[in-house]
Amino acid sequence: MKTYSAQSGYVYQYYYEGQRPFHSGPDHGIEFVFSLSHDRKAWHSISVMVSDSAIAVWEQAHARALSATERYALAKMALFQAFDERPAPEQMKEPVRLRPADVDGIIESLGL
Repeated sequence: MKTYSAQSGYVYQYYYEGQRPFHSGPDHGIEFVFSLSHDRKAWHSISVMVSDSAIAVWEQAHARALSATERYALAKMALFQAFDERPAPEQMKEPVRLRPADVDGIIESLGL
């Protein structure tokens, strides 16, 4: 279990559950599943959706595919962004979707 102190003022506990492919209409990619709590009493799962289309522009611009580890790092950083941006724990029940506009910034901050 790990802890994250969000800019929203909440402290979240979370751990990684696993991943699976997802297909939603024309969109597909990898769904990373985490369990989280804001009070250490109630736990629920949250999915971070890393769609192939969200990372395609970066991969084409850099002429290489992101590894499975790099995709996991993107998912984890997108989860942290959601912790910071969503003002209340109740909003952490909705899936997090990696936004194409965030990919460059996350990858740069990770030094990949």
